[in-house]
Amino acid sequence: MTINDFLRESGFKFNKKFGQNFITDTNLLDAIVADAGVTENDTVIEIGTGAGTLTRAIAQKAKKVVSFEIDQNLRPVLDFSLKGLNNVEVVFADVLSCGIKKVESLAEGSYKVVANLPYYITTPILMEFLENSENLTSMTVMIQKEVALRLAASPATKDYGRITLAVEFFGNASLTRTVSRKMFVPQPNVDSAIVRIDKNPRFDTDRKLFSKVVKAAFSMRRKVLTTCLASGLNVSKEKAAEFISALGKPLTVRGEELSIHDFVRLTELYKNDAF
Repeated sequence: MTINDFLRESGFKFNKKFGQNFITDTNLLDAIVADAGVTENDTVIEIGTGAGTLTRAIAQKAKKVVSFEIDQNLRPVLDFSLKGLNNVEVVFADVLSCGIKKVESLAEGSYKVVANLPYYITTPILMEFLENSENLTSMTVMIQKEVALRLAASPATKDYGRITLAVEFFGNASLTRTVSRKMFVPQPNVDSAIVRIDKNPRFDTDRKLFSKVVKAAFSMRRKVLTTCLASGLNVSKEKAAEFISALGKPLTVRGEELSIHDFVRLTELYKNDAF
């Protein structure tokens, strides 16, 4: 009996509140695990066990899988789909409510995150792990294609913005593959994509101050950066112009044209002037 047969015969009802869209194609599941670079030495944290199909694919490669699932109604489904696996622990809890300390105590060392994330919690999950984890090495997540393009965007493109820089502050993001909506059960209204973020300590800059500068830079996307900085950082346009000139940029530059290294430098310029 396939997992689709079991879901149908058991009368399982998909819960829209939890953003439940399951994948059963084994080739795609194996591709996700390959994109994540999972090996027999890895502990993997999965967020959203769902029907357990991705969980099983991960477990076949990993040393240990700890998977968080919020829907208690999936217990009988997971008893079926994960039968015979002795390296999987399913935690029926909201991973955001548990907190990073609980997650890392279960991981017992370094770990990778692999997940088919519900769209509605994509950003909170990403930032919770990137900002607060001590032992995370990478995150490989299936998310809405539109959001994936933003995470992996380059400067001076329409998708480049605050979320791009928020993620890039902590690591390198790359889009590994796109996934048609037809691959999911039930079928969502949008296509998806897989993004891998390799976490590494990139900058010593004050994180909150960096976020403040980036927020100011993108506060009025159609305006030049001098106007945005003057308004968002409460500095004069002359001072904002000094910052931009120090970066070696023309005064006509816009926020989306700056690289993350430019923003780090801009943050330091603002910090040295303001404090």
